[in-house]
Order: sequence, then structure tokens, then C-alpha cells
Amino acid sequence: MASPRERALGMNRRISRRDYLNSVLLASGSALLDASAPFDLAAQEDWDGYSGVGDYQGSNGNTWQVMSDAHKIRDHAYGAAPKATDTGEVYDCVVVGGGISGLAAALFFAREGGRNRSCLLLENHAIFGGEARRNEFTVEGRRLITHQGSAMWFPPLAGTFLEEFYRSIHIQLDGFRYQTWNGGQSEVRLGRTPYTSGGKTSAFFFGARFGEKEGRLLVDPWGKNLEGAPISETMRAELLKRRQSPSGRLPEGLKEHGDAVSRRLDSMSLEDYLMERHGLSRETVRTFDSPLAGGGSGLGADAVSGYADCAADVLLPWDYAKGSQMFPGGNAGVARHIVKSLLPDALPGPADMPSIGRAKIQFAALDRPSAASRVRLKATVISVQHEKRPQASQFLRVVYAKDGKLYSVRARTAIVAGGSWTAKHTVTDLPESHRAAYAQFYRAPCLMANVALRNWRFLYDLGIHECRWFEGIGNYFAIRKTAVLGDVSPNISPDSPVVLTLKILFSSPGRPIGEQVTRGRAELFSTPFREYERRIREQFMMMFGRAGFDPQRDIAGLILNRWGHAYLSPQPGFFFGIDGGTGPGEVLRKEPHGRIAFANSDLTGIMDHRTSILEAHRAVGQVLERLKV
Repeated sequence: MASPRERALGMNRRISRRDYLNSVLLASGSALLDASAPFDLAAQEDWDGYSGVGDYQGSNGNTWQVMSDAHKIRDHAYGAAPKATDTGEVYDCVVVGGGISGLAAALFFAREGGRNRSCLLLENHAIFGGEARRNEFTVEGRRLITHQGSAMWFPPLAGTFLEEFYRSIHIQLDGFRYQTWNGGQSEVRLGRTPYTSGGKTSAFFFGARFGEKEGRLLVDPWGKNLEGAPISETMRAELLKRRQSPSGRLPEGLKEHGDAVSRRLDSMSLEDYLMERHGLSRETVRTFDSPLAGGGSGLGADAVSGYADCAADVLLPWDYAKGSQMFPGGNAGVARHIVKSLLPDALPGPADMPSIGRAKIQFAALDRPSAASRVRLKATVISVQHEKRPQASQFLRVVYAKDGKLYSVRARTAIVAGGSWTAKHTVTDLPESHRAAYAQFYRAPCLMANVALRNWRFLYDLGIHECRWFEGIGNYFAIRKTAVLGDVSPNISPDSPVVLTLKILFSSPGRPIGEQVTRGRAELFSTPFREYERRIREQFMMMFGRAGFDPQRDIAGLILNRWGHAYLSPQPGFFFGIDGGTGPGEVLRKEPHGRIAFANSDLTGIMDHRTSILEAHRAVGQVLERLKV
């Protein structure tokens, strides 16, 4: 049975022998450099855990089944020429992957390919969206909706391709409507996102790493000029200087992608750039900026390109005056809008934002035999291969696993819209140029933990709504007001149920990038649900127990979303190559392999749903050219 300590944390389930073995393995550390061994010791009940309610129940992150199937491909379990049942289906295009890139590709193909063109999208998860999916809880009679991965939506500039696309899928462009404050108490200015803003209702927590055995919570740290923070005067002075210095959105002299400044930034690490630009010591960067500074690329600032921090602002400018926006379930909202436009019956009801957010998915409508566009779920693509020599072949053979059996279809073209970690295995006749390019892609893991609270009164009484910390599990959270789209309460107060999202990254500053991603993935794979749950509950108890937080009383539910390859982490040289060479993403973007084109946000080095859409559009144009031949 659970120990008294675990019962006090609200953990009342039995401890399995497998929990114990995995905890011992994690503590030993010796096996963590073997990327496959820890995963073999896990089991489904240890991996998935609670998954919430609604249509996304059972689809939290990469589930045990999805991971198992993917690792069979990695380990070549099906052989070079897998035997499969031919379904007899022939498509003009098969799209591999049902994230935003794959969904957008299917929609673009339907719109631009002509009425008589057919398209099949194959997705390995039980629901579409890729990392743009949502978690749902029901707490105190309220439906709480939050994101599993992809979160932010940015209002596009007028007259751009993205503005036209969003408008075509019925996303309103003038900003979303959000919850309003109620409860008769002084209002806390909440943001729209789970990211901290550093205002008066922000806090820093310092623990044993800073010599604070009992922990120290510093409220409004920037307003107090970090007075009371247990850090050196040198570190304090560096942080305040950076905070107070005017800083433009882009580095001085940077005008466009590929200019001399952008190439120089790509030649150094983000850590070195932060040290150079702001006069920071390496210790300060690694204490306060890793992994947050490189968080959009999954690793700390030491591992990623200096250009990674500003590439999105160069290539994807948006209407900053309107501010960033967020669907209740993050960019699951974008995925749902694309599916509504592609297959209207799959999300019944009007084509407006509240209705699309609220609609219950009609799964049977995704894969109807009579439809020109079809989405087939729980279908893990094993191989994509030309029937003849790539430049002479008129057809591809696509093999996928579904319900424990292998099936094959024929396709005139294909768009591989999954990430680099699968594409390099599934395209079995990949040329050496493309294979060498994929070898330069490093994907970092991420654990997105969503913690449902019955209320956040303990934070309100402290005078805060957000917090950062520098040791333990996670780094930050922020209470956010939610867009009122779908089944979302129109108001919020300190007594409202809310969800806190922890983005848990796995950086090992100072180690080579390949070792960092391998170590992080090994930890993610070897740690059972129960162990992560215990750490999260203890973290909140340590920080807020003296303020009245009671994990047994206050935590209503916990969902873990494990993403083994969440982020493309672009190392120095990724964007523009080394010594005048070509960046690996450009190799894959520029030239299709026979009848296969490649899409996915990782080709740009920018983990953003907008690059997913733009890469999908480019790939569709490339396969339509192939269909003319």
C-alpha cells in the first residue's frame, strides 16, 4: 500500500513491483545512456496513467501503444519488404502523419488538386492533431480544457498567406473572447497563456540549490530588484542590467533570413549569444535561462543555435499589437478547424469557433469509402517506397499497421508530414543526400504535465498567479484566463477550478547535443507515471505547503503527456549549414525524392504550427507537379 507520506500527497494507489524497479533504474543512472533498455522495463499502466475525459481520453501524448509501434519501426522489426494485405485502394496522394502539417497538406491537396483527386491521411494516434491535441477534465461540475503540446496562436498580418488561410477555416482574426473576473475580490490581471510575464503577481522560488533548506518564495522579484534573492551580487547585477536595458525584438543589424547577422548567429550557441549581447556570465545563463531560453527548441541555450531565438520573428512576423492568443486546448483548435473544413461532418454543427470547439468528433465520418479525402486513425505507417526506380516509378507502395495487422495501399504521390525521427525510417529508399540531412536532426523530449486544481485560493492569498523555480521538476506555471470557446466557463476567480501546465524539459548543460537528447529520452521512458506524479505533488507541497496548499485536497487530477521527440533542437549550423554548406532542412525542402515530398515544422528549425502550415503548402505544390508527369 502507499506510505503515509504518499497518502498525505493524495497518492492512495498500490505501488507495483514495476514502479519499484523503474524507480531504482532511474536512480542508478547507469542505464540512461541506452535509449532502448529503460523503455523495455516499462508497462502500459506505468506509462499512460490517467488521460482525462472527452474525445481526447486515451490519447495523452505518445501513448504506450504508439511508442511500442514506433519502436518496432526503429528496430526494423518488419524487415526490408514487409508482407501486407493489399487493400486494393489507390490514391493520388497519401499523407503520412495527422498533425497540423499533415492535416493542412490534406486540405491544400483537396482545394488545389482538383475535384477528382483522392487523398488518404494515415495517423498513428487514436485522434488527429499530433502535438496539437488537448486534455479535458471535469472538476466541480466545470469542464476544463488545456493543451497537450502546441499552444500559441498569433494573429497574422493583413494580406498574408496565413491570414487568408485562417480566414478560410473560420478562425476569427481580431482576437478571442476570454473569461472575465468575478467573485467580488480584488482582480488579478491574468494573461492568456501559461507563460510567466514577470509582473507584480509573479514569484520566484529558491530552494536547496541556493542554500535555502526550507525554501524561499520571493513575490514580485523584479519590482523588488531581486532584493532578498539568495544569489550573488554579481548575478543580481547582471540580471537587473539585462532586465532594464532596452531590447528590440531582433538583434541589431538583423534584417532578413540569410543575411550576415543571421548567419553569424547560427554559427554560435544561444548561450554564447546571450553572454555576448547582455554581458551575462555562463553561470547566470545556466541558472536563469536554461532550459527556458532554449525552451522553444527543447534544450538549454548551450545546445541550440543562437539564431533559434529570433528565427520565428524574422520568418513569421505577426500582428504584435493584438497580442498572442490561445484556444482553450492550444492549437488543437487549429487542428479542429482544419478538419471541419476538410470533412465537415466529422465536427457537426455550424462552422464558427464556439461550435467547432464544442463539437463531439464523429470518428466514422473521418474515413468514409465514398469520400475523396479520408483520415485513417490508429494506422502506423511502416514503409513508403517507390515500386520502381524513384525517377521512373509511377506509384508508391505504402504499408501501415492497424489493429495488429499490416495493410498496403498504392499512391501516385506521398507527403511525409511526420517528424524527422520517423521519416528517416519509413521512407525505405531514401537517397544518401536526404539520409545525411536527417542525421543532422536532433529531436528533444518533453513532458507536458497538466494538473487540475479545485481552486487556486492558496496562490491568490500569496498575491501571485504565476511562479518560476530553478530545481526539482518543471520550471514555471501561470494561471491563465481561458478563451470562451466551447464548453468553457465564462468567468474565473480564486475559487474556480483551473489547470496548471508544467512544461518539463530535459537539458544537460555542457554535454553534446546528441547525448542530451538521448539522456532525456531515456529518463522520460524509464520513469513510471506514479514517480512523476509523486515528484509533482512534492514540488507543489515544498513551494506552497506553508501557504495552505494541500495536495490531497486541492489536486483534482493529473495528466501526463509524454513526447519522446517533441522539439527539433537546431544546433549551430542547422539553419544555414557549416562552412558555406547547406542546412539539412533545406536539402529536404528543396527537392522531393521521386514522388515523395517532405513537410513538418522541423524542416525550418522553428517549432511553430505556422511553419507546419507553410511547409504543407509547399509540399502539396511539389506533389501536384509530380502528378502532371
